[in-house]
Amino acid sequence: MIEKILERIGSQYALTEKTGNEFSTFKAQGMTFVTHAYEVKGLGHVSVMCASGFFGLMKMDTLIVCPEEKDLPLLSYDRIYAMGNDTLFLELYDTTLAGGTYADLDRVNETYAALPNRILKKEETHWYDDIRLPQTITKKGKKKETDSFDAYTLAYFNAYLNMSAAACNVEEKQKKNSLYAEGLLANGGPATDVLRKQLGEEKTAKLLRTVLFGTQK
Repeated sequence: MIEKILERIGSQYALTEKTGNEFSTFKAQGMTFVTHAYEVKGLGHVSVMCASGFFGLMKMDTLIVCPEEKDLPLLSYDRIYAMGNDTLFLELYDTTLAGGTYADLDRVNETYAALPNRILKKEETHWYDDIRLPQTITKKGKKKETDSFDAYTLAYFNAYLNMSAAACNVEEKQKKNSLYAEGLLANGGPATDVLRKQLGEEKTAKLLRTVLFGTQK
């Protein structure tokens, strides 16, 4: 799915992979991680982190869009394949300078509303709840839902990339993106906590700032 998302972004913007990524491959918690970072002219920074392990029984894919040249929210795609389950996260965070309207994303979510939701065992609260937009979704199903989850993902990205958004001041936009990245480092998050245990504070901070969110050039 990562390749299809990158193709969709590349159909609209020029992607150039950044060089000098010291975190291109590493191991953590029994998983092998592979990362890539891209400069996307006209949009901003895009990163990919894929992990696999436990004899192929678990696979996790992440793709993050950090807009810097357009006033769009930050978008994080996560996909977890484990023990016959397929979990999809499409999380939208308000890092805009002037706000936005998300009617097209609402329509996509309505179209795929019948797909099974991820059921929470208890109420989950996170430090970033205040900036996570309501167009965020989480779905969980079996392999039979994978094709539908893929279609949902592409429809979501298509609506997101076609949203009307003004050009913006790159430095100011990077500061807004940085608030989210630094919040993860200060307050933690599921993936950040795993990385911190293996890489330590300093390397985790460098991975987030230079590769995943591109807030440190």
